Amino acid sequence: MALHATAFCFGGVVSLPRNSVSFSQRTVRASAFSSPPPLSSSSIAISNVQGKAFAGDALPDTKESSLVVCFGEMLIDFVPTSNGLSLAETPAFKKAAGGAPANVAVGIARLGGSSAFIGKVGEDEFGYMLADILKENNVNNEGMRFDPGARTALAFVTLRSDGEREFLFYRNPSADMLLQEAELDFALIRKAKILHYGSISLITEPCKSAHIAATKAAKDAGVVLSYDPNVRLPLWPSAKSAREGILSIWDTADVIKISEEEISFLTEGEDPYDENVVRKLYHPNLKLLLVTEGPDGCRYYTKEFSGRVEGMKVDAVDTTGAGDAFVAGILSQLAVDLSLHQDEDKLRDALLFANACGALTVTGRGAIPALPTRESVLNVLLKSVA
Repeated sequence: MALHATAFCFGGVVSLPRNSVSFSQRTVRASAFSSPPPLSSSSIAISNVQGKAFAGDALPDTKESSLVVCFGEMLIDFVPTSNGLSLAETPAFKKAAGGAPANVAVGIARLGGSSAFIGKVGEDEFGYMLADILKENNVNNEGMRFDPGARTALAFVTLRSDGEREFLFYRNPSADMLLQEAELDFALIRKAKILHYGSISLITEPCKSAHIAATKAAKDAGVVLSYDPNVRLPLWPSAKSAREGILSIWDTADVIKISEEEISFLTEGEDPYDENVVRKLYHPNLKLLLVTEGPDGCRYYTKEFSGRVEGMKVDAVDTTGAGDAFVAGILSQLAVDLSLHQDEDKLRDALLFANACGALTVTGRGAIPALPTRESVLNVLLKSVA
């Protein structure tokens, strides 16, 4: 995906005055947390799909002012070549670059935006391969670091017949866990318009301290903070520590993307479709909360309004990276127009685009290999309203 907006995925290059990245408040609709009717494809004007809703086309000169920096892990996913088998039964695996923050960085770039990645890999063949993949996809990789004493993380993925996954991780410790605060490219972080991150980098030291330092530097510089918890329980010491760790930085984010399963986990089993439950996760400083529901689309919540945008039905092959593609889709547009969350019509169009990004990704195997280009997303949206 080639993006013309820069999202800070630990590695962006954007110089912005602090005031230019603040979310100004404007009342759009008074019905906080009301639920508008689902978006139907017929309600999307072709003119919107062709460009009006996707600011990257309209603002070609803003690339260096719309950097998204993604911070966190990058690793190798070994994806089975056939579905419905256990790891032991799978005869072969396909090697694919992955890691949620890196997926988002590549996704933004493929959509035409500006992105960077900050993280650590091993000083090994896999590490250099990942650095090259970022470069080949037009992602700024100046914030990458190489550890001579630890290997690049690996993850073996089991695919059920419906394309859903289970993971087996090899990281004891892997290089991404060893990133230190002193190794951070703070100049790059401060240049971002958006800094995007997950929770895996909070699990162990020294990466946890580096994560906190990075987000503090970004916040102090007026950079918008985007958080996708991306819960991976096998990596945490316990479910309790995962819940506490994920929520420990919850109130600092400006934008949060979460799945319905993650809502149930963080609220200890409460109904993720209950509006009162979702409201518990909407902290006072949050500007936009997005709840993804796989093929069913997503819900959105701001201080002024809320609603739902239907998903796009496709035949799923591998759901790895679908949520990251969705995040790339929305951040690529938010990086161009930070007021997007204040206009419900614009937000809904942007989320329709993001849903299409996620849907196209599940039709291929692996995360980064399956991320769509902006052209392919627009083509499928045009077909849906034809």
